[in-house]
Amino acid sequence: MSAEGKVELKIPFPTEREAEIAYNSLRVDAEPKRGGVMKTLTHDGKTLVANFTAPNPKSLRVSVNGFFDYLMLVTETMEKFG
Repeated sequence: MSAEGKVELKIPFPTEREAEIAYNSLRVDAEPKRGGVMKTLTHDGKTLVANFTAPNPKSLRVSVNGFFDYLMLVTETMEKFG
């Protein structure tokens, strides 16, 4: 039996500008339709908010792990280039 999985991540940034850069960088990567995962991104001030809904916990885990990989790339790039 598989159960739907949901998670909300709130990622704080030092500035609103950095949260906006992360939002604009990450929102272009849509989730593959075959996985059935729905991802919505918003930013509220200095906070990036990511909501995931998946048909099962495994799909949710894979999607969130991929998101964190991209998030790390974005934050490392911002640190390096300002």
